[in-house]
Amino acid sequence: MTISNNALSGALAAQAALNVVSQNIANSQTKGYTRQGVLLVAVPPQSGQLSGGNGVQIGSLLRFSDSYKSQQMWRANSDLGQRSQVQPYLTQMEKVMSDDKSSISYGIDTFFKALNAAGVDPTSSPLRQAVITAADSMSQQINSIYNVTANQLISVQQQQNAILPSLNESLAGIAALNQQIVAVGASGSNTSALIDQREQLIDKVASQIGVEVITNPDGSAAVSLKTGQPLVVGNTASSINYDTTSGSRVLTATFAGTKFSLDDTKVSGQLGGLADYKANTLLPLQKSISEVAEQMSAKVNAVLTSGLKSDGTPGQALLEFNPTSATGLLQIATGFQTTDLAFSSDGTPGDSGNLQKLIDIKGQPITLTTLGSVLLGDADTQIVGQLGIDSQQNQAQLKTATTIRTQAEDDWKSTSAVNTDEEAINLVEFQNMYQANMKVIAVANSLFDSTLQMFG
Repeated sequence: MTISNNALSGALAAQAALNVVSQNIANSQTKGYTRQGVLLVAVPPQSGQLSGGNGVQIGSLLRFSDSYKSQQMWRANSDLGQRSQVQPYLTQMEKVMSDDKSSISYGIDTFFKALNAAGVDPTSSPLRQAVITAADSMSQQINSIYNVTANQLISVQQQQNAILPSLNESLAGIAALNQQIVAVGASGSNTSALIDQREQLIDKVASQIGVEVITNPDGSAAVSLKTGQPLVVGNTASSINYDTTSGSRVLTATFAGTKFSLDDTKVSGQLGGLADYKANTLLPLQKSISEVAEQMSAKVNAVLTSGLKSDGTPGQALLEFNPTSATGLLQIATGFQTTDLAFSSDGTPGDSGNLQKLIDIKGQPITLTTLGSVLLGDADTQIVGQLGIDSQQNQAQLKTATTIRTQAEDDWKSTSAVNTDEEAINLVEFQNMYQANMKVIAVANSLFDSTLQMFG
């Protein structure tokens, strides 16, 4: 009977809808889960049949997803990854370089104060020793801060290397899921859970490196860098690594046997943030510290070697600059004694003509690659000031990126997340639908029994 068939189809449809509702409720707290629904479609009557129709059927399973909102969430995660990865390094350098007692400025000021104090009695051995001690202390402070930059450089490279295995694993996972989604989708089965897994991997990749994603008609997702190089196409994934065969670290992506060279400062995400910090902040900072040490030592040594000791012999260099050392960039010349300080300009005992030239060095200009011409006494202050500006800018951008990411997640949830209140309403509605159809079946059975009794 048509009435029974209609009611049975309605009961089965309600049962299928209840199954979807129960799946949504069960996963209401599952990270990355996209809510699902059913599309009910009326079955029309057969041609030539005069009836209301042949019941209802499940037209399709719905997956409530907005690709635009997903893309916005991934882009926001890329910016957040870039800014958050860099800030700890900036904060550490800013704190170390601006410390009142361990900064380069403090060391330089202390050295020149010792020189000024020696002017009271240029022949005094304790005052001369104070100059050497201050010079050694200044050297150690410069070395200590330079060593922090060297350690940061190692840490940045280690962190970059640590990101790559996870990144490559995620790319391979996306490619494998692409293959599963295409196969399962072709068989008519539900691919929502597989797509959720893939989108979580894409979100993870986006935090590590900036990506663009295109979903193909067959259900697969094509993932590429913002500059266009492919990362995942179908079931084929790229492998991203640092190539050091040329003697320098070059980021490369190998896809289907073809290797692409990448500018790691432009790839965004955690990897791009680290590379940008290394290239545009850390290495220039290292160079500036080295240039301060080199030019100051050259000026001090030039004045000392042009002067005369108390015994009338030529002076000796006080400082040794070693650009190849991360821990001993600047140090006191081996065996240097208080009597080696050439404070005299004419050889007369007690003369401080050359000492005054040493004191004047603090107000002389030096040339830094990052800042141009600056006074020696102001060089560290300007370096720290620029570092502070970089840190403040990154903090502001990090705050903005965090806000945008939160908003993007909220937008995604408004479409794709499970709302338990809505699902509770759906649960009641489909339960009522099921019970109503079962009553129709009961009525149909009663009518059938009555008909049989008429012929009994």
